[in-house]
Amino acid sequence: MVEWELSQGIQELLPEARMEATALPHYPELQLFLLNDDYPQHGLPAEVVTQLMDNPLYWIFCWASGQVLARFLRDDPSWVAGKRVLDFGCGSGVVAIAAALGGAREVIACDIDPLALTATRRNARLNAVDITLASNYFDVEGEIDLIIVADVLYDSENLIWLQRFVERSGTVLIADSRVKDFNYPPYVQIEQCEACTLPDLDESREFRDVRIYHAGPNWEL
Repeated sequence: MVEWELSQGIQELLPEARMEATALPHYPELQLFLLNDDYPQHGLPAEVVTQLMDNPLYWIFCWASGQVLARFLRDDPSWVAGKRVLDFGCGSGVVAIAAALGGAREVIACDIDPLALTATRRNARLNAVDITLASNYFDVEGEIDLIIVADVLYDSENLIWLQRFVERSGTVLIADSRVKDFNYPPYVQIEQCEACTLPDLDESREFRDVRIYHAGPNWEL
């Protein structure tokens, strides 16, 4: 059923597309089902481009910020070990899975797109981890030790969530490649590195520049 849901979701918009298990270049222990790397991304018919803009399939890619934040948690699992973690806007589930692999007590993957949740469930199974799924952030009950967020600030309307996160959890990690003049106290930049989306969308260099921001207890730079 999971396979069918995802296949239908893709092929309704991209008839020739398929999903392939792909290991992340800088985190090869973590695999995701992503759009096939040889899919002809250029020269798509105008009606297909319009449909994709109206119904973006975020979960068929592993975006640069998601990869960077996943690797950050792999390199220092103390951020998540033994904690209850919420991944906001989980997409493919890459950061949620990294948190689970890092020893989180519970990981809640939240996304308003039902197919993103289906993809996250499938990818969690691929990596042999358990993840709780939630379609509404406000329906998640109980204390959250850490909120993790990657690639959601592309829309300025989402900036309001920055305050909601710090009101809900004592610690927040945000990875983003879109907002360069990031000045939203109490968030501070703690990491910067380069990564590309998988499969590679040949994005400009500025969108490969990923920064991680932290809000919470003092962090030793």
